[in-house]
Amino acid sequence: MNRYHQLSQEERYTITFLLKRKKNLSEIARYLKRSKSTVSRELQRNRSHRDDGYRAEVAHRYATARRKRERRGSHFSEEQWKVVFTHLKRDWSPEQIVDHLKTTHPFSMSHETIYQYLLWDKRHGGNLYTHLRILTKRVRKRYGSRDSRGILPGKRHISESSIMH
Repeated sequence: MNRYHQLSQEERYTITFLLKRKKNLSEIARYLKRSKSTVSRELQRNRSHRDDGYRAEVAHRYATARRKRERRGSHFSEEQWKVVFTHLKRDWSPEQIVDHLKTTHPFSMSHETIYQYLLWDKRHGGNLYTHLRILTKRVRKRYGSRDSRGILPGKRHISESSIMH
């Protein structure tokens, strides 16, 4: 499986140069060893708004600005998170919190966002994860508990002490 790598500034200059030489998308893609669709998307997304032409400097500026916008951080305010934390501390599940938010608050949040935050909080020394009813396998410890694997319901469990006698 190939991993996607964003176009470099040099590749954008190469695209500009090849377009001036009247090369088509297939020829540009072959030269860059990229997919034809990658080149096509680059030309669609990063054309100059002024004259609809493609220039490497402008295209690179657009691409880096788009990446910065995508990495803005949390889309939720502290007040919104406080609402979520209040319900977590009442031992509500993230799914219950999300359903409650849909009906009573002007914002919505994914249960996955809440789980991701709980994992981050735990890694940074927090204890909000302890309010989850069922801990994930990564969180739950089974030390000191009886092993229940392989025991059929309704069957008598044979212990070591009963075998010895």
